Amino acid sequence: MELGFLLKKFISFFIEPFGIVLLALMIGLFFLYKNNTRFSKIFFSLGVILLILFSYQPFSNTLLISLESKYKKYSYNENIKYIHVLGNGHTIDSEQPISSQLSDGSVKRVLEGVIMYKNIPGSKLIFTGYKGDTNTSNAQMNANLAYALGVTKSDVIIGNNPVDTEEEALFTQKIVGNKPFALVTSATHMPRAMTLFKSYGMNPIAAPTNFYKEEVNWLREPDIHSFKNSKLALHEFYGILFMKIKSIFS
Repeated sequence: MELGFLLKKFISFFIEPFGIVLLALMIGLFFLYKNNTRFSKIFFSLGVILLILFSYQPFSNTLLISLESKYKKYSYNENIKYIHVLGNGHTIDSEQPISSQLSDGSVKRVLEGVIMYKNIPGSKLIFTGYKGDTNTSNAQMNANLAYALGVTKSDVIIGNNPVDTEEEALFTQKIVGNKPFALVTSATHMPRAMTLFKSYGMNPIAAPTNFYKEEVNWLREPDIHSFKNSKLALHEFYGILFMKIKSIFS
């Protein structure tokens, strides 16, 4: 795995919710150790406030809506040949069914891809995604679920090596060129994915799935679910920002 990829993962940890809160508390602890009560209180308070904010549903939901409202659900009437389902996460455990070994995001992406496949005669599915810490790629795991749902193996193209969205785009570019194709990914990830694919001269048609936004509940207490949603949203915002910065210097 490339050093740049690992470095990106390391940096992203400290600029996403858990890392931000942890960093604030660690700085507060440092100042407490140095007997600087004033700054210690400031950073401890900041850590707690951010923890509550990231865990508050109206806040996380606002972040999600700004991403998930950009593209509507797929219409199933486009004249396309290829359906590219982006990778997500998985584990390997032979005691579990394939549906349980895939992350929620992967399952929903595959399901949407299969629904499209069955509604578009002559179409083919493209699955991409590397193996992570397992011995089987996410692309292969997603394909296995598609096979279980009745997809013909000859209608599936598997890219085992792409480690991120950019590499997934480059893999599929060799197959579809500049022809229109359907791009299936989580709704939060769709704005970044569409921008990235288009930057390579490709013509993706958005097919978002795995929506996280909910009806706002101002009285809902902070919870881990909302904290996770804040993490998802900020991850995408940082990704979009990184793309813009990269385009300036490229």
